[in-house]
Amino acid sequence: MLHFLPAPLLGTIMLLLLCLNTLFWVVPVYITTLVKLLSPRGRARDTVSRWVAWGAQNWASVNVWLTNHLLRIRWDVRGVDKLDPKGQYLVCSNHQSWNDIFVLMWAFDRRAPFFKFFIKQQLIWVPFLGLAWWGLDYPFMKRYSPAKLARHPELRGKDLETTRAACEHYRNVPVTILNFLEGTRFTKAKHDQQGSPYRFLLKPKAGGMALSLSALGEKINSLLDVTIVYPEGARGFWDFMAGRVHRIVVEVRKLTIPQEFYSGSYEDDPDYRKRFQDWIAQLWAEKDQRISQLLTEARTT
Repeated sequence: MLHFLPAPLLGTIMLLLLCLNTLFWVVPVYITTLVKLLSPRGRARDTVSRWVAWGAQNWASVNVWLTNHLLRIRWDVRGVDKLDPKGQYLVCSNHQSWNDIFVLMWAFDRRAPFFKFFIKQQLIWVPFLGLAWWGLDYPFMKRYSPAKLARHPELRGKDLETTRAACEHYRNVPVTILNFLEGTRFTKAKHDQQGSPYRFLLKPKAGGMALSLSALGEKINSLLDVTIVYPEGARGFWDFMAGRVHRIVVEVRKLTIPQEFYSGSYEDDPDYRKRFQDWIAQLWAEKDQRISQLLTEARTT
C-alpha cells in the first residue's frame, strides 16, 4: 500500500496508473471493435461482443487490483455472493459522486457481467474511450433542449427509442444494465430545488428502466437494487484517488421483478405507467430508509 504517501503524490500515481491501464486495454478493445464492425449481425456479432466485454472486464479488474493494493479503503460489500457472471441483470443505484462508477466496478468485479450504462452522445468524442464505449454497445443518449423540443415535437421520446434499440442488442449476451434513476448526482441544492420527498435521494425517473425491462423481457434474471453509502460523506474523484476516502458501504438486494411489468407500454398505457412509478417510488422510499440505517450503523462500528 502507498497510503503513507502525501495525498497529492498518491493521487498522481493512481491517476497515472489508471491512464496506463486504460491505454493498454484499449488496444484489444479497439481491435475487437473493428472485427465487430466487419461481422454480420447475429451469432457472430454476439460472439465478438463477448470478446470486447472480456477486454473491458480485464481493464476493470486491473483497476480494482490497483485500488486494493495502493489505497487503504475499508470495504463493506453485501449481497453479491450469488450473482452469475453469465446472467442478465437490471441494476438501479443511488448516485452521489463520480466515484460511484468505480465503487460498482469493485463490487461487481467478475461476479456479474461488465455493466453498461446510458451516456451522453457528446462523450463518443472522448479520446480512446468513445470508440470503446461504442464497441461495448453503450447506448448514447442525445438530449434536446426544451426550446428545440418545442420547435420539433417529433424529437420527443427519442431517448426512449434509443433505450429500446440498445436493449435489443443485449438479448443474447450476458449483461448488467446500470440505471442511476435519479438521472444526476445528488446534491443538497438539487434536492431542495426538486422538493424531493426523500431525505438522501432525488426523485427517481422510471421511464428508462421500464423500457429496458420491456425490451429484454423475462430473460432478465432479477433487479439488483444497489445502495451506496459513504459514511464520511461523498467526495470527488480526486479525493478518492488521493486516498481521502476511507470507508465505503455497498448493499445489493436481489429483487424479483413483478410479472406484470414484463409486458405493457410505459409510454402509451397510463395505468401501466402509474403502477410502475408507484413500484419505483416504494423501492426508493425503502432505499432512503436503508441509507439512514446504514449511516447509523457506520457511526457505531
